[in-house]
Amino acid sequence: MDTLTVGLALLAAFFFGLATVLEQKGAMEEPEEHALRPGFLARLVRKPIWVAGLGADALGYGAQAAALGVGRLVAVQPLLVASVVFALPLGAKITHQHVGRREILGATAVCAGLVIFRLVASPYGGQSDATAAAWVIGIGIIGGLASLLVLASFGRSPGVRATLLGVAAGMILGGIVAALTKATVDLFDEGIAGVLGDWHIYALAAAALTGFLLAQASLQAGALAPAMTSETVLEALAGVAVGMFVLNERLDQNPAETVVSLLGLALVVAGLLALARCRGAVRRREPSRRWVPRSGRRPALGRSRA
Repeated sequence: MDTLTVGLALLAAFFFGLATVLEQKGAMEEPEEHALRPGFLARLVRKPIWVAGLGADALGYGAQAAALGVGRLVAVQPLLVASVVFALPLGAKITHQHVGRREILGATAVCAGLVIFRLVASPYGGQSDATAAAWVIGIGIIGGLASLLVLASFGRSPGVRATLLGVAAGMILGGIVAALTKATVDLFDEGIAGVLGDWHIYALAAAALTGFLLAQASLQAGALAPAMTSETVLEALAGVAVGMFVLNERLDQNPAETVVSLLGLALVVAGLLALARCRGAVRRREPSRRWVPRSGRRPALGRSRA
């Protein structure tokens, strides 16, 4: 793989990891019932730390777009899973996430599985755009699955809710948004008029806003590990799927390499299931007030010594 593509993808992963933690810090301050409502983002934009996360997200998206401009979708998207490695220690520091053995093993399994998958596959071929029918089918399938996941998330525990919403966000961001970004980047050769006169940029804006809202709702649940890992993994897998079935990119593999790839994906799923059971952030509670006599001295416990 081209060194520039790898460097840009890893830079994007770092900014995405930082952005996720900062945005979660702001999103966790909102009640759960406010998530996925029209005014949710309007309230978040008034929080400076969330806006800082939004800026990091923009830098990450810029690096990702640059990587997609010089590399293939099936090569770039799996590398973005490195954002989990950056985010977990930052989450422990900034949002007081519990990062224990399960979180570390789960994230390690996810990263190892995707690394195995990527190392045994050599992408080739493909195109920057697809036929109208391919776009409609791809967007319809991903949009329908994401909608079902959102409906299934209601009334679930924080870890499961964060996972389901994260999967929905990852499918849209990694599949639809990444593919439309690649198609839009190539339109810049025709100038700004060519970009604004094409439907891709408007579909990209709508899909990006939808995926972003789902990602914020996932983070609002308070469980960083399952929220981010599920989103990142599905971004990678959806990117590979859309690259192959919509943009006609291919992976050069023999039967043995295919088996190894499937084992890598199984490792990813195992890590994801482990992270879905993780605890969320440690929310600070006000200390309970205990009665103290007017003298300022607490009552003695047990018998007093003569």
